[in-house]
Parts: sequence; C-alpha cells; structure tokens
Amino acid sequence: MAAAATMLSIQGDWDQVLREAEGEVWVSCKIPGKPTIRGSLTSKGISSDEVPEVTASEEFVVQEVTKNRIPVSCPGENISCTFLSPYASFSHIHEKNVSYLDISSGGDLGVSSSTDQTFKVWETHNTEVKSVLEGHTRDVFSCKFFPSGQEVLSGGLDSLVKVWSVNDGSCLATMKGHRGSILDIAVVADGQNVISSGQDGTARLWDSAQGACIAVVDDSYSPINAIAVAEVGNAVNLGSPKETPSNREVGTEGKLVVLAREDKSLEGVSLHSRQSVFDFEGSDAFNCCTFISSVGVLAGGLDGNIIHVDIRNPKSAVETVSWSETPVLSLVPFRDTYVASYGNGTCYIPLKGSEQVLQLTGPNRQPVFQVAAWKKLVYTCCRDGFIRKYEIPDLG
Repeated sequence: MAAAATMLSIQGDWDQVLREAEGEVWVSCKIPGKPTIRGSLTSKGISSDEVPEVTASEEFVVQEVTKNRIPVSCPGENISCTFLSPYASFSHIHEKNVSYLDISSGGDLGVSSSTDQTFKVWETHNTEVKSVLEGHTRDVFSCKFFPSGQEVLSGGLDSLVKVWSVNDGSCLATMKGHRGSILDIAVVADGQNVISSGQDGTARLWDSAQGACIAVVDDSYSPINAIAVAEVGNAVNLGSPKETPSNREVGTEGKLVVLAREDKSLEGVSLHSRQSVFDFEGSDAFNCCTFISSVGVLAGGLDGNIIHVDIRNPKSAVETVSWSETPVLSLVPFRDTYVASYGNGTCYIPLKGSEQVLQLTGPNRQPVFQVAAWKKLVYTCCRDGFIRKYEIPDLG
C-alpha cells in the first residue's frame, strides 16, 4: 500500500475569481497524519496584460502568475505545485455528464459520449458537431478513433461493439458476442482487428470490417474494466500459437494486451499466442491501464493507487504513487510522462525527474472520467457536463 503524498489543492475556479478586485480563493496543504493547512490567495489588482497580482496568506507563497497558471508552495512542508486552468471549456456538446472522449490522430476531431444518450463527433477548433452516431440502444462507455481518423470504435451498456464513419455517422459494422456491458475497447495496428473487454470477464479479438469474432483472448470470471495493447517485440517471451491463426488476424504478432480486472489482478496476455505473460495482484480493483513505454505499464486502482509495472520483472511494482484516496479513473501517456484523473475531480501530470506535479483545475470535486492528449493539448471530460481543453506548457 502506497503512502499518501502531501498534496496542495486550490479552489477550482481560481482563475475567474482572482480576476476580480479583492477576489479570494482557498488553498490547502493536506499532510498525511497531520492537520490540513488552510489558507487563501487574494487578488490585489489586474496588471496591464490582464494578469492578477496575487498575495498569499502566511503559510503559502505564490510565485510568477500568468493568466491561466499559478505556482503555489507551502515552504513549511517543502512542497510546491503549479495549477493550470483550462484554455477553453465547453458544455454545449452534451446536456449531461460526459463519460468518455477521444481525440483523432490529426488532432482536428473529437468524439464523446454522454449519459444524455448522445454520442457525437465534433471539430476541436470550434467544437461544432460534425456527426451524431446513432445506433447504440444504451449508454456508450468507450469510444476511440481508428488511426486514420475516419472511423470510430465504440462499446457500451448494450453489449455491442460498433464501427462508425466519421463523415456521415453511419454504422459500418456491429459486433455481437459479449454477455454483458462493454467496458473498454482498443484498436490493433491499423484497425483491421480490434479488441473489446466486458463485464462478462472476456476479452475478444474482432475482424472490424466483417464484424466477426476471431478469438476469445481471455475468459475469466472477473469483469475486465480496462485494456491496453502495445508492441513489445522481444522484451518478453510471447510464446507461439497452439493453432494456426485465422487469416483474418492482422497485426497481432509481437503485441501484448494488458487486462485490468475488478478482482485486483493485472494480467498481460500475448495477443497472438493467447498465452499469459504475467499476472500482477494489486491492492484493489483496477479501473484503468496504459503503456508508457514498450516495457512499462501503469494501472490505476479504486483505492487511488497508481502502480508502475515493468513487464520484464512483474513480480513487484517499480513504483506506487498515491495522490488521492479517490479512484483513479483515467491514465493517458503524455510526452515523457502521463496524465492521471481521479474521482474527486483532480488531474495530475507528474514532472519527470521531480517530485512536483502540474495540476489541472476546473472541475469542482466532480469526477473526471477520461483524459485525451494531442501534442501540447490535453482534453478532459467530467460529470459536470464540461469538456475542458488545456494547453500544457513545457514541463521543464
């Protein structure tokens, strides 16, 4: 079990409040096993370039402030954090909470789903809806672009996996076979094959054009909450198939699929041979997982822990971090680090080679369900119905 880290927090709408004369926001430093240090930041005016001039209560120090970035430290606890507000926020795409989103490989399109029963593709530069994807009978839990950016893969509560045309919103294929909700999906290579995982404890490999199941990659009793697939080459022994693979199986060689399960297990399975490569037991149910390198896997748990596993030596975690006691909901690689979102509305980007983090602000203690990244931009979707767009500075 990881020890909880000392963390700084700030009022979610600090960037708006501090633009007002004498505007005041709360700030706090939570220290495990000690009373929380509470203080405030106050605006003393706005400079000619519209940057607030901020002073801090005695326990805290504010460094150079910009329009959407404010570095705060608590010298007594030797901790500092930079808070970053959204570059843009928009709530008109969906009417209720936004449960999932993804950004195309070219960065020009977004796709998102909501509990208002809508599922849409939109343009990132102006958020205009390009197409509405209609065909799932219940909530869509996961949606991802194919590498081409011309098709979208989805799965949801109706137990169906679907492929969609971005241009006209038509459904190109429907895959049936799961006996419960689809919890996650992944595209293999160029998308001729895709993977889905479900409440029924299975992970399935599909021919995305024909909508046919090629193989059940894994079948266990525990729901598979998340999957991640990556090329690992010769880093580990992936084994050989016991039977000749179907000619519909494309691009599975050299790939490992990681399964994050409800039963606290994180398993790596060879996508081509279907053989188990490693099995790691965590401290609680795993909600999400991602590759951060060809040999490094991150997995986020219900207990707030993020574990880093090296697939070459998976018996023990390389590192376990805990910035929150609320569930980790999303993990996404970003530059040479990653973005993590939590059930309490916080999003952290750890600075490589440092104990400091960049914290994305905006949600007011509302869960951030999913994060997507493209170049310098990070997008988040939240239970408050907002999709937020952040422009991340150089993480020096």
